[in-house]
Amino acid sequence: MPRWEQGSADRLTKAALELFEEQGFENTSVVEIADRARVTTRTFFRYFPDKREVLFAESDRIRTALVQAILDAPDVTEPLQVITTILAEFDWSGLGIAVQRRRHSVIAANPGLLERDLIKQNDIAVEFIQALRKRGVEESTARLAARVGIQVFAAAYAQWVEKDDGADLRKLTDAAMALLQTLVPPDRAAPGPVE
Repeated sequence: MPRWEQGSADRLTKAALELFEEQGFENTSVVEIADRARVTTRTFFRYFPDKREVLFAESDRIRTALVQAILDAPDVTEPLQVITTILAEFDWSGLGIAVQRRRHSVIAANPGLLERDLIKQNDIAVEFIQALRKRGVEESTARLAARVGIQVFAAAYAQWVEKDDGADLRKLTDAAMALLQTLVPPDRAAPGPVE
């Protein structure tokens, strides 16, 4: 077994997803993942601190790119729209739709992984709030825009990743925003910031 090969991280991710689907996350060991990927266990740990992180390896890079997009946005006067637009226009398909679909399925089947996913979503929300605040958005508005925007996008993303029909993520996000607007009639809208 080679000690170090180019493409090991991709092979490890592919092997882990296959094994998680075949025998479940809890029943899969790091040794099995490394064996399937044809690398040593030591090589596995060069890329991932544990088997959970195979599913969340890209989260820090994605979060950094999304936060930078908020900081670079030309106008943040409609912060909810900024959040949903930035999330919808990120190159999610560049990560591989098949990999994302499999990842989504594995996470949905495991309560511990769902909890980890929610923690990662919270981390993103906190940084979105900070980025909006740096751009001059009032704190309660920034908090609400970040949290609601992430949930609107999450609903659209779940539809996008669960379907195999080539749906446009931006259109799904716009549809989720339109649905949200029907849930909050104009005569019930709050006149000012929430304390």
